[in-house]
Amino acid sequence: MFNVTVLKMKDILRYFLSILLIVTIIIFMGKQLGILKEKSENDKAKDEEDKIQKVENKIGFLFKNSQLQALDITIPVISNINKEYRDISKEDKEKEEENNNKENILKGMLGIQISSIKAIENENKTEEKEKLQEDNNENNNNQDAEIAKAGVETEVITKEPIKDGSNTNLGNVKIKNETNYQLTEDLVNANDLVIENKNIVLFHTHSCESYTSSEKYPYTPTGNYRTTDLNYTVTRVGTELETYLKRYNYNVIHNMDYHDYPAYNGSYTRSLKTVENILKTTPSDIIIDVHRDAIGSKSDYAPTVKIGNEEAAQLMFVIGTDAGGLWHPNWKENLKFAIKVQQKAEEMYPGLFKTMMVTTSRYNQHTGKYASIIEVGATGNTLDQCLVSMKYLAEVMHEVIK
Repeated sequence: MFNVTVLKMKDILRYFLSILLIVTIIIFMGKQLGILKEKSENDKAKDEEDKIQKVENKIGFLFKNSQLQALDITIPVISNINKEYRDISKEDKEKEEENNNKENILKGMLGIQISSIKAIENENKTEEKEKLQEDNNENNNNQDAEIAKAGVETEVITKEPIKDGSNTNLGNVKIKNETNYQLTEDLVNANDLVIENKNIVLFHTHSCESYTSSEKYPYTPTGNYRTTDLNYTVTRVGTELETYLKRYNYNVIHNMDYHDYPAYNGSYTRSLKTVENILKTTPSDIIIDVHRDAIGSKSDYAPTVKIGNEEAAQLMFVIGTDAGGLWHPNWKENLKFAIKVQQKAEEMYPGLFKTMMVTTSRYNQHTGKYASIIEVGATGNTLDQCLVSMKYLAEVMHEVIK
């Protein structure tokens, strides 16, 4: 607002008289020069009424508005200045609003672009996962889809086998016990084990573990018997097991996330989060971490069993305990489950499983009553042999669970 106090009454009167004089001169000259036309009596009367009305309006306005607004009416010069100022302010405001609108439009467009990019990335990830699943399903269809048969001739045909190192026998199950616990029949009697939960969770802490390349499944390694192409790793083996278990009408959740890529360290921490998230929505007792055995000194080690006319990679249970100091109240139940499965396997397909390992580590097996690691074959086995194994493992598990 203008500082009205600066204006003195004398100055106001002086400006007012000057303006009045100028207006009078202009009107006089206009009349003299014939610029102004005389109006009709009716027009003059109307003008007089309009003037009276305007004066009344201005007087009312003076009482209702601030001193600045009163000066707008009293002094036309100041009114024009104020009007110009308002017009400029209004124009600036309109420009500011226009700029804000443009900025909002740009932000909106940028937001749409970012959302589109994210949507495309998510869609690509989904498509890649779906493609992997489709490829796996297609491979499954190309495999012999026949359910495994019992009563077929079985023979271990491993070339240059490694000493199993077993130090405990529970019935027909050999165990390499690396703990100080005494594993007795009373401690781990699996005869009374009743499995009620039919949900099965499959996942892979070491998702990129792969095998010896074969004619049917050739691949380019991205590490020492490792590849990020999950069509050629233990993840593909997990999909095969999932497929066969579903044929027995079990509800199977198979997680195919990377847990050992791009970093190998921390794999178990990442896979633990995965399992915990799955269990929030799908409670399950049977939780299997599918691995591949690795013998550093013998990369060509290929534990193999011949079942009928098929060659299958041998399997191995690895069961963790609380012997290392980590909380693990489920380890005895985990061990009972593994023993029960392996006992049945020895009855149906002797040699399908190698000697079981019981260790001091926990391996995230505290997450379920029947959690375990199953190592499928070793680096010397082919993916073909490992896929065959899943058909027989599913049949054994079906005999135990039902």
